[in-house]
Amino acid sequence: MSGKIKYGKISVVVFLTVLIWVVADLAKTEEYSVSGALINIAKSTDPGLWVSFDNKSAVAINNIVLKGPASKISQVKRQLNNGEIVLKFSLNPVEEEGMTIPGTHTLNLLNFLRESDQIKELGLAVASCNPNTLFVRVVKLVEKSLDVKCVDEDGVPVKTETIDPSKVDMFVPEDWAGGATVQLTRSEIGQAKYSAIEKTPYVELAAGQPKYAAAVVKIKTLPEERQLTDYTIKPTKLGITLSPNLQGEYEVDVTNLDAVMSPVAIRATPAAKQAYELQPFHITLYILDDDKKTTDEQRKEVIYLFPPEFLRNKEIELKGQPAEARFKLVPLSVAKPQPAGAP
Repeated sequence: MSGKIKYGKISVVVFLTVLIWVVADLAKTEEYSVSGALINIAKSTDPGLWVSFDNKSAVAINNIVLKGPASKISQVKRQLNNGEIVLKFSLNPVEEEGMTIPGTHTLNLLNFLRESDQIKELGLAVASCNPNTLFVRVVKLVEKSLDVKCVDEDGVPVKTETIDPSKVDMFVPEDWAGGATVQLTRSEIGQAKYSAIEKTPYVELAAGQPKYAAAVVKIKTLPEERQLTDYTIKPTKLGITLSPNLQGEYEVDVTNLDAVMSPVAIRATPAAKQAYELQPFHITLYILDDDKKTTDEQRKEVIYLFPPEFLRNKEIELKGQPAEARFKLVPLSVAKPQPAGAP
C-alpha cells in the first residue's frame, strides 16, 4: 500500500541527522579559560627530601585555557560552576626526570598539564596556561635528634611536667637549629594535667608546611597548683662571689648598682616565690680568676639564685632578660690617701 509508513527509512534518516550533528559538534571546537586551579607537591616516599615550589607546598595556576568539542566544554563549564569537579594537580617528583636531585628545577607546566590524567578524563586538551613554567626546589634532609617543645593553639609555650621521650629523630635541613613542636588544644592541656596524652611532634619547614615525626610522644602538663604566676621580688639582695685566688687582693666596684638591684620579675608557684624571697641573696655576681686581666670596666650577667628544688621542678623562672652588672676590679695594693699627720 502506498500509504504505509516506512519506519526503516525514517530510522536511517534520524540516525544520519544525529550523526551529522555529532560530527558537526566534534568539528566545532571551543575554548574555556579557567583561573585559580591548584598544583601541589605529592607526598614523597623519601623522608630525606623536601620538595617545594620555592618553599610552598602548593601554588595557584593563574590561567588554564581548555580546548575541545563544544558539548564537552559546556559540560565541564557547568561542572566547574556547580563545584562537581575541581581542577587540582599533583606533582610527583619521582615521576619527573632528574627532579629528585637537590637544587632548583624548572617544570614545563604546559607539558605537565597536557599529560594530566584529569584533563584527559575530561576529554579536553590544554591550549595554553599562565605561567608556562614553575620553579621546583629540592632540598636534601638529614636525620637529627630534636628536643620536643609544647605550645598551645596560639603558639604560646605550655609548661609541661613530662615529655616522653624528650627528643625525637626527624629529617630536617642540615642547618636546622630549632626543635620539634607539639601543639595542644585548650581541652588537651586540661586533660594532660591528669593523664598523659599522645601527640605527634612536627617541624615547620616553611609557613604552612609541617613535617611530622614517625613517633609519638606522651605529654603531661603541670597540675593547677603548679601553674606559674607573675611576681616581683623587692628589694633585691645582691651577693658577690669572689674567686679565692682574688680574695685579699682585689675589691669589686659595681658601677651600676641601682640597675643591678632593681626588682626581680619572676614567674613561680606561690611556694617557690616564698622560698626565693627567703634566700640570703637573690642574685650573685661571679668574679673569676680571668677577670683580673684588666682593671677597666667589665660587663657580666648576674646569676639568679633560685631554690634548686623549685628550679628543678620548673616551678620558678626569670621573666625577661638577666640584669647585666658593670664592674671594676680595684687592687687593694693601691695606696689609699692617709689622714693628715699620720706617720
